[in-house]
Amino acid sequence: RRVSSVLNRDVKQFGKQHLFDGSEETCWNSDQGTSQWVTLDFPQPVRLSELRLQFQGGFSSRLCTLEGCRTGEELVKISELYPQDSHAMQISFQVEETVLDKLKITFGSSTDFFGRIVVYHLGVLGERL
Repeated sequence: RRVSSVLNRDVKQFGKQHLFDGSEETCWNSDQGTSQWVTLDFPQPVRLSELRLQFQGGFSSRLCTLEGCRTGEELVKISELYPQDSHAMQISFQVEETVLDKLKITFGSSTDFFGRIVVYHLGVLGERL
């Protein structure tokens, strides 16, 4: 897992580990700036089918671009998603089934004036191959 930035470089409080910890009280909080992103490298190929996101309202992304690739290949665009500016879990992002080893989610347009993104939960559903 890699992320574009962490608010005030406070990895302990706002780091990438909080994307997947299942806690309602922790989150990944990016620093300010445009085009924040998260990259996931899978230990084996996966068939991606669905993405689940939970933002903090007011710090969400109007546009999420998904890119993926197999090991040794260049990233290619898979899909564009248009999340709601809401704190609710958004679970209905169906993705065209794609086999990949690496996934990059780019948050291209933040609802926050300074470009910050706050994600409480990121779920990537699919099948290991």
